[in-house]
Amino acid sequence: MVFCEKMKKEAAPLGFEPVPGELGQKIAESISAEGWQMWMKHQTMLINEKHLSLADADARSYLKGEMEKFLFGGDYDKVEGYVPE
Repeated sequence: MVFCEKMKKEAAPLGFEPVPGELGQKIAESISAEGWQMWMKHQTMLINEKHLSLADADARSYLKGEMEKFLFGGDYDKVEGYVPE
């Protein structure tokens, strides 16, 4: 179990480092599998609604910053007018 920084509760760990380096280690140690899935859904929404190309270095950099804000607290980007299912 890990204390998930996103969900602010004990939960099942992610079990792997989802990105390389120090950030991946931090995520694996402090974000649950459920918290990571929440990010994956949000990331997909950002990619689709903002028409981002992962081939673009600026888009990847933007998503990395948004991931850190989303997972660890911060004013992360939301798409105007988007209504979740």
